[in-house]
Amino acid sequence: MSETALEKELLEAACAGDEDAFRRLVEPHRAELHAHCYRMLGSVHDAEDVLQDALLRAWRGLCKFDGRSRLRRWLYRIATNACLDAIARRPKRVLPIDYGPPAEPDSNELGEPLADSMWMEPYPDEIVGLEGGFAAPEARYEQREAVELAFVAALQHLPPRQRAVLILREVLGFSAKEVSQSLGTTVASVNSALQRARKGLDERLPDKSQQATMRALGDGRVREIVQAFVDAFERGDVGAIVALLAEDATFAMPPYADWYRGREAVAESWLMPAGPPPRLRYVATRANGQPALGTYQFDPERNCFVPIALDVLTLRDRRIAEVTAFRSPNVFGPFGLPAQLAA
Repeated sequence: MSETALEKELLEAACAGDEDAFRRLVEPHRAELHAHCYRMLGSVHDAEDVLQDALLRAWRGLCKFDGRSRLRRWLYRIATNACLDAIARRPKRVLPIDYGPPAEPDSNELGEPLADSMWMEPYPDEIVGLEGGFAAPEARYEQREAVELAFVAALQHLPPRQRAVLILREVLGFSAKEVSQSLGTTVASVNSALQRARKGLDERLPDKSQQATMRALGDGRVREIVQAFVDAFERGDVGAIVALLAEDATFAMPPYADWYRGREAVAESWLMPAGPPPRLRYVATRANGQPALGTYQFDPERNCFVPIALDVLTLRDRRIAEVTAFRSPNVFGPFGLPAQLAA
């Protein structure tokens, strides 16, 4: 049976109330829709909630789908509008670098953590569900570039409809006409929103994406940099940590608002180990198309290593330009990281 014939058969069965047919119909699109919701919302957990809402809307409205447009485009229309509805109800998610100015180098007081709901979350590469890394030929960005921390953070500063237009046009490669139909507007409005969105995004993005940086470095060199970072922290060697950083490197740890810019400021901050070497262990993973590390600290009461943060590394040339340490054990679940490590 051809793909078109199978889709038609599943559509008919789903319209008749067959939930398994509906699941089979939408499952091939789930991962990419989840990534789309993440780009719109900046949160794995929000993306999951909104995707469930979108699929419920699709289930309820399936019999109105006439088949004249492609199912994938129809699902993206529903998911995009579900995201826009969610954005209207929820605060914008940001990274500490976008929340306020850097802390003073001698500021060693750890303030109170702010609400998790205001911070962006890291995104596991394993659930991006993207083969080859490229979208349609009309798209401007590689799919993996479009989940990088800098890209998703920049998106959160765009007005919601500009954000939707840019993602649909330049990440997913939909035409202006298709986007206008999805958003209930005109082609002229879509083109105008896209121009404004491009300008806003370009002002916030680095010159070189992480994908381009890592291709230039090569897998072996990336692994060396990450391993050197792990070794330095496990030894508690501040000098070795700082030597790995770019001159203007930033170090942040949401949900704490304080962040630091520059080697000297980072070296003097509370983010650096002090006293005897901390008992830390790391598990390598990938987040947002970038190298990442699950960080575990020894808990003497439990006699094991417990999760404390997920460190996402942003590279520039042969140095680490940014460390964003998401200090919340809640982020470990989507990455499939162990709940603890043996002593």
